[in-house]
Amino acid sequence: MADRHPLFMPLIFVGGLLFGFGLGFSHMARPEVVLNFLQFEDFGLLFVMGGAAVVTGLAFALVPRLRERAPLTGDTYGRRLKSFDRNVLIGGAIFGVGWGLSGICPGAAYASLGVGNVTILWALAGMFVGAYVQGYWRSQRTASETSPAGAD
Repeated sequence: MADRHPLFMPLIFVGGLLFGFGLGFSHMARPEVVLNFLQFEDFGLLFVMGGAAVVTGLAFALVPRLRERAPLTGDTYGRRLKSFDRNVLIGGAIFGVGWGLSGICPGAAYASLGVGNVTILWALAGMFVGAYVQGYWRSQRTASETSPAGAD
C-alpha cells in the first residue's frame, strides 16, 4: 500500500460517494423500487444495471489497451479467474434471497441509509452477521484442513 498514489484513498472515497449519490438520485436505494423490479412491475432497475454493465464492460475491454498499468496503483491489468463451484452457488442463493427479502443489496443499503431509511439498519446488521459467520466458518474450515492428522 505504500507504493500507491497519494490520491488513491481519497478517490476511492469520492467514487463511493458518487456511487451512493447515483443510487439515491435514481431511486435505486429505495427497497420498494427493487422489490417492484423483482415482481416484474417496474423495469427501471434493469436499465440502471444494464447501463452499468455496458460501461464496465467497455472499461474492462478498452483501458488495458490504452494503458499498461493502473494509474493509481501501478499494478498491471490482469484477469482473476475464480472457480464456479458449490460455494459460489450457495453464496449466490443466499445473496439472492437476502436481496429479495430486504429489497436492497449491500451497496444500495448504505445509500438507502444516506437518504434517511433508518429501518435498513436491520438489513445491514444481517449482512454483517452473515459476513462474520461466513468468515468464522471459513477460518474454522481452513484451520481443520491445515492441522496435521491426529493433532487433536
